Amino acid sequence: MRATCRLLQACRITLFTRENCGLCTTARSVLSDVWDTRPFQFKEVDIIKSESKPSWRDLYEFDVPVIHISKSSAPEEHPQSASKAIKLMHRFTTDQVKAKMDLAEKA
Repeated sequence: MRATCRLLQACRITLFTRENCGLCTTARSVLSDVWDTRPFQFKEVDIIKSESKPSWRDLYEFDVPVIHISKSSAPEEHPQSASKAIKLMHRFTTDQVKAKMDLAEKA
């Protein structure tokens, strides 16, 4: 049953990033490694180009990269609800991402 959930991409990961960010490049690499063993829905948001009000830039200007992990069926994310998100910031490992994915799937 668990393998079936993973095949259906039970999680969505949103990567908040900005242009010319070395840590963001590393974060993409970590997420790529996770994808190889555990596929997920993926969305990338450039916080500088974000048009939402209040904006993701207001929240994460000095904190990128940040990832939010949720069930793929969860509503679209908004800056107002970011404090409730399952997230990892700055530097993270594949094991940390997978652990947060487990947490999101159980929620």
